Amino acid sequence: MIQKIITICNAKGGVGKTTSTASIGACMALMGKKVLLIDLDGQANLTLYYIPDDSEIEVSIFDSLISGEPLPIINVKENLDIVPSSLEMASAEIALTNLLAREQILSRLLDDVKQDYDYILIDCPPSLGIVTTNAFLAADEILVPMTPELLPLKGMRMLDSFITSLQKVKPSIHLSGVFTTRFNHRKLNKAVENVVRNRYQDITLQSRIRENIALAESAGSGNSIFEYDPNSNGAKDYQALTEVLHLQFQQPDS
Repeated sequence: MIQKIITICNAKGGVGKTTSTASIGACMALMGKKVLLIDLDGQANLTLYYIPDDSEIEVSIFDSLISGEPLPIINVKENLDIVPSSLEMASAEIALTNLLAREQILSRLLDDVKQDYDYILIDCPPSLGIVTTNAFLAADEILVPMTPELLPLKGMRMLDSFITSLQKVKPSIHLSGVFTTRFNHRKLNKAVENVVRNRYQDITLQSRIRENIALAESAGSGNSIFEYDPNSNGAKDYQALTEVLHLQFQQPDS
């Protein structure tokens, strides 16, 4: 069994990061893989995706990062677990500043549980600070969802520089895949997508996630898109993407 820790990140918000983490994770679980989702975002949208009533959450990833608590793993579906976030994560950047080896706290926490999972997916905040650094240094693979618009394209340059700086600490760190979300057939969408394909031709995934209202509606329902509307374009697109990723990640050199 080839185990993978996959970080899903973009410095720009609103590009489908959380939806992608939730949907790819759910699809992998439906394929019979044991999956753990980790929510590092202070908005806790991934947590709310599967636990709409967050009042039942007593311990979150914040407690693990800052106080060394064991990861609070909650089972939400068959083969699918989650480590929830909380509003406290909004202050995590400041709280982590004075901790020893603060950039690799998540890596150490995952050492205790990663053997129990085929895939661990990490949802990052839309920033390139200490929290995201933890997610990158813990990862085997890094995926970047992006909407085919100008601002996310500019954000990719920031991400390139960020990864280059982290390679001094972890030389193997690299982008594994870039994929398009919220795609429609407007002229700007196609133009930006072509720029991305030219720039990241070796890692640009062919699978597109089309604009789909069912994806937005499923968030917070407690169900993945595959349960909420299995016949939607969102479900079909994320299934196609996940199948491509699964095959890619099973290659020894991926």
